[in-house]
Amino acid sequence: MRSRVWRATTAAVLGGLLAAGCGGGDGWDSGAGRDGGEASAPAGKGDSGGHPVTVTDCMGARTTFTDAPKRIVTSNASSLELLLRLGAGDKVTGTGFPPGKGTLPGELDAQAQQVKVLSETVIPKEKLLGSGADLYIDTFASMNMGGGMGDAPTEEEFKAAGIKHTFLKSTACAATSKSPVTDLSAVEEDITSLGAVTGTRAKAKELVDGMKEKVDAVRKAVGGTPEGERPTYFFFDYDAGTKQPLAVCNRQVANAVITLAGARNVFADCDGDHKQVGWEDVIAENPDWIQLGVRNRGSEAGNKKAFDEAQEWLESNPATKGLRAVKEARLLRIGSEQTTIAGVTNADTVEEIAKTLYPGKVGRP
Repeated sequence: MRSRVWRATTAAVLGGLLAAGCGGGDGWDSGAGRDGGEASAPAGKGDSGGHPVTVTDCMGARTTFTDAPKRIVTSNASSLELLLRLGAGDKVTGTGFPPGKGTLPGELDAQAQQVKVLSETVIPKEKLLGSGADLYIDTFASMNMGGGMGDAPTEEEFKAAGIKHTFLKSTACAATSKSPVTDLSAVEEDITSLGAVTGTRAKAKELVDGMKEKVDAVRKAVGGTPEGERPTYFFFDYDAGTKQPLAVCNRQVANAVITLAGARNVFADCDGDHKQVGWEDVIAENPDWIQLGVRNRGSEAGNKKAFDEAQEWLESNPATKGLRAVKEARLLRIGSEQTTIAGVTNADTVEEIAKTLYPGKVGRP
């Protein structure tokens, strides 16, 4: 049996490849704007947590919460992590795609390991509907996984089971968004929305403000660099396979992370979240920098081994060893999840990449 670390990190690819069925809904309509501002309840009608709160799905359909949910099920580790960071972990009663042991920092890891695992991958339809949840937070949007796992429940089935269904829109709606993702506003909206729904607005604001502070500092340091002088950058998703690389396109949150860090994603002209490309395409771009996108193995030693393997592959493969970034050892060892999965650590990755690419401007590499 493969470890939970590997099962959990499969979600990093599934979240991009399988997201479907979303349009360009504008955040949520309880007062939150693109700046990640807080929602507001109608005067005199809200409880102490700021309820009622109304959120929208990718197509703009509205869901109203008259009070905070008490039994939340999450589709994968990304929405679970956000709830833990918000201090709402005690409300989570189950998850799919659980985080592997050691993949979350400190106390978050200990809390995550206490959450009931409803599935190591996508939660089967009948198990989800019978989970007793009053809220299901969906990272992927509607999908049909096949393989005996069953279809995703319909909205009518969610309603009949007494489950409200909301999305991490920064991920679920990314593939069909109308424009490239070049900032973290959608991620910040998700955090703000979850904070309003779960009654943790103050913590949500604290998290969003911290993200903005880091990104704004990088923008101030490198924002004046002309587009043509910014280094080119390729995210090498080593765990997605080496035979045919999986490129991050302009609707993926990684495109925003790379752009905010002052680099140019070599596949930024690709509309969508991910796309299979050929090594000849990467060679044609000949990137200045390559990020070794390795998923968290749950330990420092395990991560180092995986990064070493990814680097060795690039350096020994005839098709890639002549790339500028490989020859000049411009290879960044930064984990996949914090780059490609929407969350608080996206801002940390912006800062980390920028420190390496602009050591004189941003700080020590």
